[in-house]
Amino acid sequence: IQISDNWPGYSLDLFTYPQHYYGDLEYVLIPHGIIVDRTERLAKDIMQDIGDNDIVVLCVLKGGYKFCADLVEHIKNLSRNSERFISMKVDFVRLKSYHNDQSMQDMQIMGGDDLSKLTGKLSFVFYLLYFSCFNKDIVGTGRTMKVLLNNIEKYKPKMIKVASLLVKRTSRPDGYRPDYYGFEIPDLFVVGYALDYNEHFRDLNHICVINDHGKAKYRV
Repeated sequence: IQISDNWPGYSLDLFTYPQHYYGDLEYVLIPHGIIVDRTERLAKDIMQDIGDNDIVVLCVLKGGYKFCADLVEHIKNLSRNSERFISMKVDFVRLKSYHNDQSMQDMQIMGGDDLSKLTGKLSFVFYLLYFSCFNKDIVGTGRTMKVLLNNIEKYKPKMIKVASLLVKRTSRPDGYRPDYYGFEIPDLFVVGYALDYNEHFRDLNHICVINDHGKAKYRV
């Protein structure tokens, strides 16, 4: 689903959201209900494509945890209500660069109990999108994801698929397209649905555009 650059969004008055964020947001870009429906559709697409393969899910924290949890739950529900049982193991990794989004050579992959269990398995990387501390490195530049995938490929998984809820439109040449994604969005600073600005707004269910007041209020 493509959200156009001139999409005005939804008025905040149409939705409920935490009172402590009043005055910090411009508008709702994607309401929570639409996120849920689109995620269920992605789960159906994934179920159709993976066949009888058992899968190992790698969730990229922190911004990906809600999307991962919801997507995995939809896949489990579809599996329970079908003739095919899909076995899933879930693990979690965090990505950290010493120089934020300026140098991917220094990126650390933290967590993951034993990535060698990916060998010969169908691996899914589930993530909402990846943020640097200034919300610039969404799945648009793709540098972060390419580094992560290069590390995963060392363990020779049977196949690697990437699912992301959001892809940001960018004119930069190193853009990355995941195998499954929910929404293509304009070049906006978005928060909510586990996406943060300096650890705030993760408790916001809708995906919203933060305003200048919100940036100043929570700047560190």
